[in-house]
Amino acid sequence: MGGLSLPLAAALARGGARAQPAGEWTPFAAPSVREMARELASKPFRAPNWELPQAFRELGYDAYRGIRFVPDRALWRGDNLPFQVQLFHRGFIFTDRVDIHEVVQGRARLIRYAPDLFTFNEGLPQPQPNANLGFAGFRLHAPINRGDYHDEIGTFLGASYFRAVGKGQVFGLSARGLSLKTGDPKGEEFPAFRAFWIERPQPQTNSIVVHALLDSQSAAAAYRFTIRPGEATVYDVEMGIYPRVAVDQAGIGTLTSMFWFGPGDRNNADDFRPAVHDSDGLAIRNGRGEQLWRPLANPQDLQISAFADTNPRGFGLLQRRREFAAYQDLEAQYQKRPSAWVEPIGDWGEGQILLVEIPTRNEYNDNIVAFWRPKEPFQPKRDYTFVYRLHWGREAMLSAELAAFTQMRVGAAGESERQFVLEVTGEMFKSLPADAEVIGKVTADKGQIRHVVTQPNPHTGGWRLSFRLAPERAPLVELRAQLLHQDKPVSEVWVYRWTP
Repeated sequence: MGGLSLPLAAALARGGARAQPAGEWTPFAAPSVREMARELASKPFRAPNWELPQAFRELGYDAYRGIRFVPDRALWRGDNLPFQVQLFHRGFIFTDRVDIHEVVQGRARLIRYAPDLFTFNEGLPQPQPNANLGFAGFRLHAPINRGDYHDEIGTFLGASYFRAVGKGQVFGLSARGLSLKTGDPKGEEFPAFRAFWIERPQPQTNSIVVHALLDSQSAAAAYRFTIRPGEATVYDVEMGIYPRVAVDQAGIGTLTSMFWFGPGDRNNADDFRPAVHDSDGLAIRNGRGEQLWRPLANPQDLQISAFADTNPRGFGLLQRRREFAAYQDLEAQYQKRPSAWVEPIGDWGEGQILLVEIPTRNEYNDNIVAFWRPKEPFQPKRDYTFVYRLHWGREAMLSAELAAFTQMRVGAAGESERQFVLEVTGEMFKSLPADAEVIGKVTADKGQIRHVVTQPNPHTGGWRLSFRLAPERAPLVELRAQLLHQDKPVSEVWVYRWTP
């Protein structure tokens, strides 16, 4: 299993002590990380006791950004390799310490902390020259946009959060290694990565392997990430979960994003921009092959939507609108935020895709969470394995044979009705005859649907579906719509939860 496994697990169980002197090379094999997680889970959880000077704990967001890694000190800088690694200092909300190792030919060494790896803006706290504050996380750099420059393509920072971008994109939504008790009124549990092992890449390759160890009150876990940057950056994720206790609220393939407002849900936002969000909808390809689109909402109260399924083919939080005019933000560039698509590998069995929407009054808080929750609770002293492929890019792995709902607008229609206008676009419309009769099928679980109209939209090259909802005092209404031609679907299924 490799000589690194049990010593590190024991050290973590004691509260985060280091397993070996910094810089010492020790044997490493990928299965050893799973052995560490299994060993951790066999003992009661003990929260790490990481010391950090109070001045760093009290840093605000802007001050923390004033601590910068020195690019010339990046791992593998000057080695003519396809990847480089830069490190994050601890501070602000990122106070947890993670051990970061370099792996070369089956041996690993802990990367040393040194204050001169960073520059500190004037007025910020300065570490003592011999300080050993450790790191909060790391970021990966690769020549994704041009061959002579290593752009930042992915980060691992904070709890079990990680992010990535495809070519020409800017950072937006995040993924999480594991979520527990998300949406629980009693509070969420946030597992955290405790250690990483980054394999030195081979020259002329386009992938890098990162191993990770995670721990939490309820479970420990081990990960292997194979990361391939490109037009869409792809993470192949292999995870093993080792529960300490019965876990009935686990989230697999968790995605976290932000939705403040859009054309269909401005939520009284007094803002010059037409839309502000990292993602505008949840897309699902369920085990039956059905393709669903659920526009996101910023509700008045926390709400959870569940989509029961068996062996899902994929789900993701997408950013469909790609034109600047949809956002009008020169700095945030929401049109360049990536979509993220979770593609399960193998059978995941029965469960639910859950969507959690949390009220927010600004764009600074992530308020959207989507994940897979297995039907059967995890049991202690057992192992659970999940494998999936996580795509970060402009497009999702959806069927091109079905048109997509790309925009929703909602407004008043009389005193008690709401008017919905949905834009549907897709290449498949080009194959329809000019006089094609496209029918809109719209249903609601409460209230009444009236005045359903479908018509070609010459400005988009697609079709427009409009209808009125008479909610009849219902506190919420579940809506469902699809376009049909000759009784066959020509669009995905649009689903939405309307609330007053």
